[in-house]
Amino acid sequence: MNRSKTIGRIIGLASLSLMLSCATEKDYLVTIDTRFGKMYAILYDETPGHKNNFIELASSGRYDSTEFHRIIDDFMIQGGDVFGKENLPEEQWYTIPAEFDPALIHEKGSIAAARQGDNINPERESSGCQFYIVEGRVYAEQELTVDMQKLRLAFSKYIQLDSNTDLREKYREFYENQEIDSLNALMLSNKVVLEQFFNLNLGKDVRENQIEAYTSVGGTPHLDDTYTVFGKVIKGLEVMEEITQLEKGPNDKPVKPVFIKVNVELMAKKKIAEEYGYQYPEE
Repeated sequence: MNRSKTIGRIIGLASLSLMLSCATEKDYLVTIDTRFGKMYAILYDETPGHKNNFIELASSGRYDSTEFHRIIDDFMIQGGDVFGKENLPEEQWYTIPAEFDPALIHEKGSIAAARQGDNINPERESSGCQFYIVEGRVYAEQELTVDMQKLRLAFSKYIQLDSNTDLREKYREFYENQEIDSLNALMLSNKVVLEQFFNLNLGKDVRENQIEAYTSVGGTPHLDDTYTVFGKVIKGLEVMEEITQLEKGPNDKPVKPVFIKVNVELMAKKKIAEEYGYQYPEE
């Protein structure tokens, strides 16, 4: 056998071995069961601390009978308060070091870890049990690439000028009627004028994956790189959407409790891809 054929055979065997390896690779499928139905999810290998912790809590049944205790339409549903359910003293409320990854963002369906605020948690460590599932909304590209806070400040100053009375009246009308989309569109349409007038740069650096996700499926971009995303719902998002519409009481808590039962099952990645429509990234 000549050298080129030998190399080709080796490459072919290596490729076949890789294909067989991928076919037999397994991952954990997470099932979150509620009275509205089931959500199915995977957890990311890029966040091993969060993945292993979630699997341990779910496998031991500690997540069962916790609730989605905080729901906000067009934002998220939060649950999994194991420590509260078990009446653990605060000194036992452990945290997990942040595991930020620029590829893992708050697109719709993402699972992320809740945490305490930066003022008492500057390292942005995650709660050892509580998580949230992102709903969010779809954004226009300009909303993502413009620093909206700077834009609002500049626009507020600009409309105070006597020469901008008509613009000020439009703004007031949209604000009083809570027409937020129209209000944002008005400010964005004046971005170039504001930059020239105040000699400002109102742009913002945004990654390509953020633009692609938030202009299509939507999400909550302002949470990126500050809260750890460690998984994704791959089937059953309609359950989360139904929960966000429930009647709420104080602290955004559903009037009628939404209890959960969480199960994890080791399953072939190929089966997860075929039955739940999730495509694993190529390694």
